[in-house]
Amino acid sequence: MSTKIFVNLPVKDLERSKEFFGRLGYSFNPQFSDENAACLVISDDIFAMLLVEPFFKSFTTKEIADTSRSTEAILALSADSRAEVDEIVDRALAAGATTNRDPMDEGYMYGRSFEDLDGHQWEYMWMDASAVQGS
Repeated sequence: MSTKIFVNLPVKDLERSKEFFGRLGYSFNPQFSDENAACLVISDDIFAMLLVEPFFKSFTTKEIADTSRSTEAILALSADSRAEVDEIVDRALAAGATTNRDPMDEGYMYGRSFEDLDGHQWEYMWMDASAVQGS
């Protein structure tokens, strides 16, 4: 069985976050979703649990990071092409995300990033596998 990852992210407005990620083309697993959480399906093995802040707080004794002042993580995902990177980031921006840095273009590697509605930093990257040493 492959290892799966469930990234837990605090959100202020669960319905608004679900709408945002739905506009990016993602779906949700209703089996693991309720009024406190939504299970965002990124792939067969990658999930983001969007948790309303009071529910998120029940899993930690630390304060929730203020994403307007600090970055708690950068969630980096691969894409199959440069066009796919542009497509998903453009959809995110149209859905209300904000740009947080300029695109990165090394020729064989291309990436763009955005901050979602709650300030979480997402990065989408494409890399030409044939340009990677040892390929």
